[in-house]
Amino acid sequence: MPVGTSSAALNLASALDPADLELARSPLRVELPDDVRERVARCRRFVLGFNGTGRAIYGVTTGFGPMVEFAGRADSAAQNDNTIFHLIVGHGELLPPAVARAAVLARLFSLAQGRSGVSEEVVTSLIAMLGTEFAPAVPRLGSLGASGDLQPLAYVAHALRGNGDAFFRGQLMPAGEALDKAGLTTLRLDGRDALAVVNGTSVTSAALGLAVAQAIRARHIAELLSALLTDVLGCGQEFTSVGLLAAFGHPDVADTGASLRTWLAGSTPSGARPLQESYSIRCTPQLIGAAGTSVRHAEEVVRRDLNGVSDNPLFFPETGEVVHGGNFFGQPSAFAADQLNVALVQLGNLAERQLDLLVDPHRTNGLPPMLSPQPGQHHAIQGVQLGATATLASMRRAATPASMQSLPTNLHNQDVVPLGTQAALTALDQARLLRYLHAAVALGLRQAVHVGARRPQAPLLAEVFDRIAAEVPPIVEDRPLDTALGTIADLLDVIGSEVEGAR
Repeated sequence: MPVGTSSAALNLASALDPADLELARSPLRVELPDDVRERVARCRRFVLGFNGTGRAIYGVTTGFGPMVEFAGRADSAAQNDNTIFHLIVGHGELLPPAVARAAVLARLFSLAQGRSGVSEEVVTSLIAMLGTEFAPAVPRLGSLGASGDLQPLAYVAHALRGNGDAFFRGQLMPAGEALDKAGLTTLRLDGRDALAVVNGTSVTSAALGLAVAQAIRARHIAELLSALLTDVLGCGQEFTSVGLLAAFGHPDVADTGASLRTWLAGSTPSGARPLQESYSIRCTPQLIGAAGTSVRHAEEVVRRDLNGVSDNPLFFPETGEVVHGGNFFGQPSAFAADQLNVALVQLGNLAERQLDLLVDPHRTNGLPPMLSPQPGQHHAIQGVQLGATATLASMRRAATPASMQSLPTNLHNQDVVPLGTQAALTALDQARLLRYLHAAVALGLRQAVHVGARRPQAPLLAEVFDRIAAEVPPIVEDRPLDTALGTIADLLDVIGSEVEGAR
């Protein structure tokens, strides 16, 4: 029996949401309803019915890519071997197990649409894998996001067949050993199985979906921290005016203003601040709201990807059609990932500037430099700011769009490619780096109150502040703060999820 159980469950007859992908980090129960099982089996029968008819079907009777003009191997098992083996050439660091497992979940939902001709055994094997702590070892580099995520998904099939490497409970080991520890049987492939597994953009969709889920939390956290900064410094709140933001004409900006007003309810300006604050306070509705628009767009795009079919060709048993086309071309997610990437970097710019404001005595009504209780003897947030600056520089350097960096390849069969996999993985990297910047701001706010800033007056903000303070004591003397930043980042994720759940 497979090792590992989970209370979380998904149903293959339901829509897959970007947030559902995060469930795959742990053992996940996926239900296969009878109607889904039947549509998969029906398509499989339809595809196998072409055996011996002489009809050319890409990847079933032909070679792959530009080799389509040549016949494929007559033996089905050998054809499946060729599909996988010629793609095991990836390199670079391995994807985190949670990302590889999310990709398996995304591929499973595509195959369950019953348009790929895959066997029921493949579907049940992917379900069984997700129910354990097994994860394929998948190199990061190798996919163009066109003709699907061929190489990374080939590594998924390779590991499930007991070849190469895999993770079990986070430990890297030979795939056969990991299968044994997880209680899984080796995956068998025939018919069109191998091509159906690899010929979709499921790694791209999974990475973008995970990035979107984190970005949604990041928007809530940015609103929270901006409100907390406003309250702790005693700033005026005119910049959150309902009428002002409605006049701007952007609904997401107005929504951010409403969120700020909710957080700030019960807080009164000190009267000691300038008439107009720096943009890192005054323009937060416009900046965070605009980022929210980009996040929402990416969420819509990836949700469509996750619930569509990425493969080629597609099979329509009800009409007797086999349709060759380009449903493996990940351009929608590539564009959305690059747009999300830019929005995440701008949220990082905001956080870094808010931290800089906090450590500057000229802009905080006289709080000590670097929020140190004994400047010179102790340095408090000084190292944190250096790390934040380096993190933001890294994010900016990674903000070059991937979605238009097309390079022709594959004997010009793939003469234009979207590189969506790289765009999506970069967006996921950016979302994770942003966690550090937000944690740095939260740590700065916690320390600011310790060295003389007022405690937040708004009840909701005071509650959040107390949760942060309970996790991280004030900096009285210099000490390592890396663990504290990780703790705060995790706490902010929890708070961001709570806010999203309450919407």
